[in-house]
Amino acid sequence: MRSLIVDDEEPARARLTRMLASHPEIVVEGEARDGLEAVQKIEELKPELVFLDIQMPGLTGFEVARKLVDRDPPVTVIFVTAFDQHAIEAFEVNAVDYLLKPIDGARVETAVQRARRRVGPEGPLNDRLERIVQLVEGRKGRPEQVAVKAGERFLLLQAEDIIFASMADDSITIVAGHVSGTCNFRTLDELQARLDPEVFWRVHRSHLVNINKIKEIVPWFSRNYILRMKDAKATEIPVSRSQTRRLREYLKL
Repeated sequence: MRSLIVDDEEPARARLTRMLASHPEIVVEGEARDGLEAVQKIEELKPELVFLDIQMPGLTGFEVARKLVDRDPPVTVIFVTAFDQHAIEAFEVNAVDYLLKPIDGARVETAVQRARRRVGPEGPLNDRLERIVQLVEGRKGRPEQVAVKAGERFLLLQAEDIIFASMADDSITIVAGHVSGTCNFRTLDELQARLDPEVFWRVHRSHLVNINKIKEIVPWFSRNYILRMKDAKATEIPVSRSQTRRLREYLKL
């Protein structure tokens, strides 16, 4: 099956590519870094199978998948998600499969076999997508605390106190007030999935911010913005082009 991998984080794409190398029936013909690029690559490459991350800048995985409904020839979708197991149990009863981050090799095997057989319960794809969206967006029980390592200590931060999280050199740093430390989440996707998506925005590929902790919005070139945060250093965080419009609409800029 000609396949496309869509994920906004390069390490995640590379890991899945390595795992799929042991499946000769899967030929990875391309990668996409966000939802908009995914739509373009799908038009160009016409893959039979798309491994589709859910939380991405621009268009979400669900929005991309909706564009594939009734497509001829049909495209099989395997969602890739960092949502916890309880939130995605219902994926098991849908024809579109899922892979839970961090991805497990045995689970890849199962998903590939399902995609190859294209088996599943009856029902239009768009109806199944809507059920999944409702289940995921309505998930409860997010943890109120996040553990970070500061020096030799592990500190528990209240989620509402987190100002921002940034990724560099495969390490995620979380800042909350005068506290700064690293966490054990592998990707910002995984961290964001444990937080309230209405409060924590992925404003840039490398940055996740608490919109309630923005001190100042600084206009930048090409109608973009820099966010000055409420931490002790007044850290400046860039806003990607794909998230600028959302920020403008939300804050009525």
